[in-house]
Amino acid sequence: MALCAQRKHLEDAPPTTPMPQCQSSEDHDSGPSASMLRAAPAGDAQRDLFTPPMWDISTRDSRSMMDVAVFRLSKRDKRPGETIHYALADGYIEVKAGPDGMASVWDYDIILMAISYLTEAMNRYRDGRGEKPTRLLRPSVMEILKFCRRPSGGRQYEELENALDRLKNTSLKIVRTRKGRNGRVIRMAEGEGLLSNYRVLSYAENGVVASVEMEIPSWIYREVVEAQQPEILTVHPDYFLIEPGIGRYLYRLARRVAGRGRARWSFKLIYERSGSTGTFKEFCRMLRKQIQINDLPEYVLTEEPGKTGPMLVIMNREASPDELIAMVEGDDVGLELEPD
Repeated sequence: MALCAQRKHLEDAPPTTPMPQCQSSEDHDSGPSASMLRAAPAGDAQRDLFTPPMWDISTRDSRSMMDVAVFRLSKRDKRPGETIHYALADGYIEVKAGPDGMASVWDYDIILMAISYLTEAMNRYRDGRGEKPTRLLRPSVMEILKFCRRPSGGRQYEELENALDRLKNTSLKIVRTRKGRNGRVIRMAEGEGLLSNYRVLSYAENGVVASVEMEIPSWIYREVVEAQQPEILTVHPDYFLIEPGIGRYLYRLARRVAGRGRARWSFKLIYERSGSTGTFKEFCRMLRKQIQINDLPEYVLTEEPGKTGPMLVIMNREASPDELIAMVEGDDVGLELEPD
């Protein structure tokens, strides 16, 4: 009972209604697709008796970063050495890429695994059933692939090390301003990589990875382990099957701002928060394509006109009519403006 209470304190549970799964396009800017979700890998729903159960825990994400793309959304455009700048009401966020390229939204699956592991470990710790977690995470390669719902074999082992490189060398700088007790404005700046450090041991003759060790960045550790009320949200397991990068960004945005109800965001603000390098016109075209496909886990996407341009309406598939009416009559319209 204590564990259940702790989980309720840390997170919102997602609906478990399965979504249709079929093969989708490789990148967010590729041609027509019947679905945003790729097919689940073979044996995805089966436990592996020789694999520890880390892959079987619920997926969680940090609410504070779910409405901003701290990664690139394209598979093809690596964006080495580039910087994305996001202006906020009380500061800004900068994402800086290393020489090997910026971490992608698919690389970020490893960070989701770290957040999920810490949350699960803290649930057990607060319930008196485990030790307080440290920043070191030592998953097996199979655990990583299972958790991220990716097939084994092929180039997955080689790509894992490349993903760790990009995560370590993509830095996040967050600058916030606030008024101090004496009335003076305080500016706080902090920066760290999406991943602090990693170590991979592999067999030289064939490149097969033997073990992986990752150091979770301190900003994630503080949010999950040290915060009084961690802002952690559960992510639908079919998130990992969303193939286009823009689809993944839209799901994370929807999970944060709509939750179990409804929200509206302007196309312009979504474009600015996505870090897209294309034109606004092209982004609108891709966004309308996702609205037409409309098979995100948990959420329905529609478009409607707004005061400053087109609006994306995000609605939870299981929201009751009474909840939606209350939101339309309440604060929902305010999301047409800058939400921060």
